[in-house]
Amino acid sequence: MKLSKPYKTDAFGKAYFIKRILILVLGMASRPRYTRINKTRIQGWEHLEKLKDTQVLFVSNHQTYFAEVILMYHVFAALKAGRRDIDRNPFYLLHPRLNVYFIAAIETMKAGILPKLFAYAGSISIKRTWRDAGKNVNRKVDVRDISKIGIALDHGWVITFPQGTTKPFVKGRRGTAHIVKKFEPVVVPIVLDGFRRAFDKKGIKLKKRSTPLNIRFKEPLALDYSADSDTILEQIMDAIEQSERFAGRPLEDPEKAG
Repeated sequence: MKLSKPYKTDAFGKAYFIKRILILVLGMASRPRYTRINKTRIQGWEHLEKLKDTQVLFVSNHQTYFAEVILMYHVFAALKAGRRDIDRNPFYLLHPRLNVYFIAAIETMKAGILPKLFAYAGSISIKRTWRDAGKNVNRKVDVRDISKIGIALDHGWVITFPQGTTKPFVKGRRGTAHIVKKFEPVVVPIVLDGFRRAFDKKGIKLKKRSTPLNIRFKEPLALDYSADSDTILEQIMDAIEQSERFAGRPLEDPEKAG
């Protein structure tokens, strides 16, 4: 991917030079949490190195609101610099991968200064179809939200959490399968572990130090885009190890997940 000129903008009109500054500042502030306070193990670099620059959808289990997304920005920046680690000097943050986006609920990204900064760095803020302001709702998918995800895929990489919640082994939302069927991206599964134990639910406050943090990037899925949504969703949930056949495993934290 060619380095964009400072005055240019991303797919949603966000200035690259501001995004670059935000990623640098947030990256430097968060880096000790992944390299010194806790120890991070990153697997699957070989799968990332083979990816194209656009039309890639990362699907992952979800343990905190922000901690794992921030780590992914570190990983993708290091990858762009030709590295397979984030432990050595942080120079990779000077030239991060700018066209990385993550799908998040509008209400989450408006709840405070830090979420708003994260949102500028790369959020695709959408309306939840099942939850709003802490209450259960049942509304149709906003076509504009789907369109935004398509625009982001055309310009770069998109991260999504099919379960839409930090609770483990919750059934995935069919919207993820709809996105896959409509845009036919390369789908890369991610399996996370340790974040719930190390951080609070938002992923901002430290809860336990010296916690092993694991992030594993798997090989892109071999999908039949013409298959029905339930079949595609089942394959995705199995790949991120959140399907029923994985639910019998002990949780990483004996406390009830929030």
